[in-house]
Order: sequence, then structure tokens, then C-alpha cells
Amino acid sequence: MIDPRSRNIEIMGIVNLTDDSFYEGSRVLRAGGVFDGELFLSRVDEMVAQGADILDLGACSTRPGSASVSEEIEWGRLEPALRLLASDRPGLRLSIDTFRPGIVSRSFDLIGSFIVNDVSGGSEAMWTLVGELAVPYVAMHTRGTPLEMGDLTDYEDIVSELVSFFRNIIELADAHGVEDWILDPGFGFAKTVEQNWLLLSELGVFKQFGRPILAGLSRKSFLYKPLGITPAEALPATCAANLLALQGGASILRVHDIAPARQVIEVYSRF
Repeated sequence: MIDPRSRNIEIMGIVNLTDDSFYEGSRVLRAGGVFDGELFLSRVDEMVAQGADILDLGACSTRPGSASVSEEIEWGRLEPALRLLASDRPGLRLSIDTFRPGIVSRSFDLIGSFIVNDVSGGSEAMWTLVGELAVPYVAMHTRGTPLEMGDLTDYEDIVSELVSFFRNIIELADAHGVEDWILDPGFGFAKTVEQNWLLLSELGVFKQFGRPILAGLSRKSFLYKPLGITPAEALPATCAANLLALQGGASILRVHDIAPARQVIEVYSRF
């Protein structure tokens, strides 16, 4: 058992600035993709009040089967949210869920430093930019672009594959001067249901890298599909998985539901 008092455990709250994310409850756009500032701030305030440490803003859906949008559309969704936070809610810790260096650059020019949450595993352009800006970076395992991610059924040992992947990440980070990076195994991205569960059971393997581990498990299909339920019904399964992730050494829980995640952390801290 890992003593929870030996590490700082944080909650990253999901705020989807899209109209097609897989969990409808996380969206803050009206029908037709119209940004609703009042709805957005209401969700932000609720999440902060419930104990979110970081707000993760995503303006380009990366769910399986999602339709691609251009960088301009992504920025058109993200920019008003960032401007509103800068003027009405300054000082919040933000993460931006994007795989595009252009979005990172524009966001930095507007709000300054934030966490870059890149589901692509990192391009050369992204690594170079993150190093230049000296911003924290979430390095997530996947294969291919977010809209072309294949199944890793050809890998017999998914854990060994990820260990090799993150050894390469260390080299990339060192080569580009990226000192502050977070390890994300990429639950649900280019992995089978069985591989996701194996990764969760073996999460402690990744402590060898000495980086904070982010677990993004919230309402994902490998949780709800075996149970024959929908994402909307998967909160209990998410809470159980989050507890397992904490036992495995996760330091950041990326979730749709803040209050239940805070309860999970409180229960874990009493073990």
C-alpha cells in the first residue's frame, strides 16, 4: 500500500467545450455549438466549490469515432472561455486538452502558463514549443493521431509496451528541456477492454519513472461496456476504478464528477 500522505493527490475536472463529447453532462456548449458563458462559469464555479484543483478545458473531441474539427474551430470554442476566465475567474489552475501546438501558443499568449494535456503522445513541434514555453506537459500513451488510433491487439504485453514508450518520453523531455511532465497511461486510447484493466492492475509499475501519474478513467467504455450500461450510469464504476488507481500510485484523477472523486480520495486517505 502506498501511503497517501506521501504524495499530493489532485482532481482534474473535465470541462468540454464541444457539443459531441461522449458524456453529455460534461458539455458547456448549447445546441449548434454556441458558447454559453453563464453555463460555463456555473460549471466552473460548481467544480471549484466541490474541490477541483485543476480545470481541464477541451475544445476538440477525441472520443472514438468523433469528427475532426479544424484548428480555427477549436480556437473559436476555446478563446471565449479563456477570456472569460481571465477576466472573471483569474488565478484558477488550468489545463488545456489539445494536440495542436498552435492552440498551445495562442492560449499561452492569452492567459500565460497552463498544463498542456496532449492525447497524441507529442509531436516534435509540440515538444519544442512546450520546452520553449516551460509549461507543464501531460505525456499520454497512444498510437497514431487522436482520430486514427489503432487497437493494440498486436501487443501481447501492453505493460512492457508502455514502459518502453515512457522511457522514450524521458529522452524526448530531456532533449527539449521539458522538466515538468506528467505520466498518463492513456486509459481508453488504442487499447482493448482487457488491456485497460491490466494497465489499471499494474499501474504501480510506472512509479519507476518518478513522475506524477494521471489516471483518466471517468465513465470510459472499458468500465461501462462490460456492465451493459451507459456512460451516464457509470459513476459507481468510475469511483471504484479511481480507488484502484490511487492504490496503484495515481496522483491526479481526471474526472467529470468532482464531489464523488473527492470522497474517494478522502476514503483512500483513511486506509
